[in-house]
Order: sequence, then structure tokens, then C-alpha cells
Amino acid sequence: MRDDMIIRRERLEDHAAIAALHDDAFPRVDGAARSVESALIDELRGDGDVIEELTFVAELDGEVIGHVMCSAATLGEEPSVGLGPIAVAPALQQQGIGAALIASVIASAEQRGDAAIVLLGDPAYYAHFGFVAASQHHVRSPGAWEDQYFQIKTLRAWRPEQAGPFRYAPAFERLEA
Repeated sequence: MRDDMIIRRERLEDHAAIAALHDDAFPRVDGAARSVESALIDELRGDGDVIEELTFVAELDGEVIGHVMCSAATLGEEPSVGLGPIAVAPALQQQGIGAALIASVIASAEQRGDAAIVLLGDPAYYAHFGFVAASQHHVRSPGAWEDQYFQIKTLRAWRPEQAGPFRYAPAFERLEA
């Protein structure tokens, strides 16, 4: 990780840079003006489902070079945390920036007393942070993804009786429509 990089909470004035970052990091489907991830971020903000204490940017020389958003979700009947989208500027990937963002989310979620963080992603990458297939903790996926990609990291507040169906914020469900 770069020692001149700052990880901080997202601010209102970062929104345009964050949208551009996600649009650069992810493909645009069928010639769309924006990436799905960038549009999802706007939807999550519009719905009020962003967990501000768990949403961070990586900044280098005053420029936003990485971003991670967490949103309100449910696990069984309890509130939970959905991690994603996450993006790093394409020219700066593979330098530990994403790892620093994820570590910030995990540490902050522990401090908040959250029980778990759930995400959809590459198991080879997220295993380094302690994520495992959610099914190992009897957490059911809201989608038809392969089991290994729907992952959970349980935190100190986790209790096995919290297991059950997971549900992302409504903006994720609208993606499927």
C-alpha cells in the first residue's frame, strides 16, 4: 500500500469523482453512458441506504483513486451490511488500495458492533480478509449466484442464530428488473 495515500469517509464533494472512478473501472453495458455500478451508487444514495460510517474513499494528492460503499441490508430479520460497489482507478490497481478500503470497512464495522459484512465477489481475493461462502454460516443468497461468490465475514458480534436469508438494499433488486 502507498504511504502517501489517505483513506477517509466519502464526502458530498467527492460524488462526481466517485462516479467517474466507477465508470472508468467498470464496463458500460450495451453502450450505456454510465456503468451499472455508478448508477447503483446514485440509487443507493437516493434511497438513503448508504451506511456513511462504512463508505470510504482512497485519496492520493487530492484525487479520489478508490472507493467502497456499504449499504443497509437485512440478514434474517436483523439489519446487516452489504459491501459494494468497490473500485480502484485502473492504472493503480494491484497496489493494495482496494485492500486498504476493505480493511477500513472491516475495522469500522467491528467498532460499530455490526455482526457481519456480506458481498458478492471473487473468493480468491476476499478470502484474504476472512470472507467465506455465506452458506457456511447458513446465510441464504438473494440471487442465483454460484455459492462461492456470495460471501460473508462474520465479526465479533456474530451469533449463529442470526443466520437466515440475506437481502440487499432495494436498489440492488431493481438492477435485476
